[in-house]
Parts: sequence; C-alpha cells; structure tokens
Amino acid sequence: MPAAWLLPLELHFGSARSLQDKRIFLRSVREELHRRNIASINVDHHDLLQRSSLPVEAVGPKQHMAPQSLSGAVAEIKREVAGVAISSQIKWHS
Repeated sequence: MPAAWLLPLELHFGSARSLQDKRIFLRSVREELHRRNIASINVDHHDLLQRSSLPVEAVGPKQHMAPQSLSGAVAEIKREVAGVAISSQIKWHS
C-alpha cells in the first residue's frame, strides 16, 4: 500500500540580503527536491528576506521508502546549498 509523508521545512538563508537572493536560494532547494521527484510549494514568509516555509510531500510504494527519500533530500540540500539552515520533522500523512 502506498504511503505519503509530509515534511514541513523551515528554511533560513543567513546570507540572503534581498528577496532576489532568497529566490535564488529557494530555486536551488526546489531543483534538488524536483530531481528526487518530491513535490514542494512555498507557502509562508514571502515578505521576509531570510526565511521561508516549504512543505514537501513524498509518496512511496512502501511505508519506509518515502522518509528515506525525504531525509536524503534534506541532507543533500544542506550539503549543496550554501548558507541554508533547515528545521524539519517528517510526518506520516494518511
């Protein structure tokens, strides 16, 4: 049975000095998620230079596969996107 997992990401871009800088960082994050077939949408903190809320969702054929994919994506984002701090907690979505 397929399982869906929700990962609300709270991102902080410490080196962003403008909304344009923030968009560049967000684009990098969303591209990494897209490469892993993980859906995301920017939902909050549109007016703040250094913060963003980005809930992402992954669906897998087995319950244990989606959290592994999400955890791997977060690790890759931390490694590849300079200056980003991520707060997250994976939740099962029934």
